[in-house]
Amino acid sequence: MDMRCEVDQAARRSLTVTTAMVHAYAGITGDENPLHFDESFASRTRFGRLMAQGGITTGILHALVAMDLPGPGSVFARQSWTFPRPVYIGDTIHAEGRVTRVDRRRRLAEMAFTVVNQDHETVLEGTATIYQAIPEGPAP
Repeated sequence: MDMRCEVDQAARRSLTVTTAMVHAYAGITGDENPLHFDESFASRTRFGRLMAQGGITTGILHALVAMDLPGPGSVFARQSWTFPRPVYIGDTIHAEGRVTRVDRRRRLAEMAFTVVNQDHETVLEGTATIYQAIPEGPAP
């Protein structure tokens, strides 16, 4: 079986960040940074208000890779992200991943990613190497 993606192929996902997501993420990871929970603290920083954990922003990319492109069986092997702006609770983020290179023999794809908010401001940029685990032989 071959990798299921081609150079220049792209996929998109959107997500509106809620307080419940921020609390659920903290429950899973332990990230209870006051920037996410303490309005008084956050208001006195350069961010000005409560923001989401970066893992929520990258999480949409994990879903895009695992479910959309290359799709089921795909995992990140390497990733490099920058976060030029925060994602605030209530923001709607729009992610796009575009395939830049495919190595079919090794089942690897290089992808470029951009995430923007509802105001079209970039909140994440980066690249990643994706490995696609494709089952061998007949299903059990």
